[in-house]
Amino acid sequence: MGSVIDSITQLIKDLLAGWVMSNLEGMFTDVNEKVDAISGEVSLTPATWNASIFSMIQNLSDTVIIPIAGIIITYVLCYELISMVIDKNNLHDYDAGMFFKYIFKACIAVMLLSRVSDIVLAIFDVGSYLVTQASAAITDSTEINVGTTIQTMFQNQLSVMTCGELIGLGIETMFCTFCMKIMSVLITVILYGRMIEIYLYVSVAPVPFATITNREWGSIGTNYLKGCIALAFQGFFIMVCVGVYAALVSSISMSADLHSALWQVMGYTVVLCFTMFKTGSLSKSILNCH
Repeated sequence: MGSVIDSITQLIKDLLAGWVMSNLEGMFTDVNEKVDAISGEVSLTPATWNASIFSMIQNLSDTVIIPIAGIIITYVLCYELISMVIDKNNLHDYDAGMFFKYIFKACIAVMLLSRVSDIVLAIFDVGSYLVTQASAAITDSTEINVGTTIQTMFQNQLSVMTCGELIGLGIETMFCTFCMKIMSVLITVILYGRMIEIYLYVSVAPVPFATITNREWGSIGTNYLKGCIALAFQGFFIMVCVGVYAALVSSISMSADLHSALWQVMGYTVVLCFTMFKTGSLSKSILNCH
């Protein structure tokens, strides 16, 4: 009778241990895949991230925004001409050079407006280059390898646990797995949200560029350029966060203390998500973009 009870107990323990290991494998697989995808996502330019969306954005910019920008640049140039005449005492203080200066500024304004798409995309190309170089500089692996660790853990820890301890550990790992999935979704939201923000910036680029050469209205264009540069540098800051995460993860020992290692991984992943959320505001604050 005792051997039957022992066999049933061992069977239950094996099932619970299998449940724990399954939770661990699923949890770290989600984290590894999502963190590995970060560098690939943030290194993409608007043109390469999604060609169909980029084509739609360019079409909207050319057909809807460019005419509005043409009206704005006409108004800005007329306003600047009137202001120049008034400032010179209604041409009583006549200076032929001021008209050449005005024509030169008007030509530059029109040239910038005609090349606005190339200028904006060049900014994000530089950002993509920074991300690529940062990714190559990160030597620590972000992958949490639990293949051999799980086997060692099964022999050293799980095999000597009671049914109650295994149930508690199973609930703990299930909760951690659920939290990891939520954080994986948050990472996806951050990456996709940044790229959608880039597309929004690209779509209205002609409007702020129409004001950039004017002294009074130029703050609109310069602030827009700061916003584009901030978005480009946000990708670099995200890679710095990934590098810090990689360094922290590489110091985790899964076989020493399972409970401590689980919460360490969760803590580091929460920190990664939080710092990635902060990269946008950090980048804008550094460039004084508002």
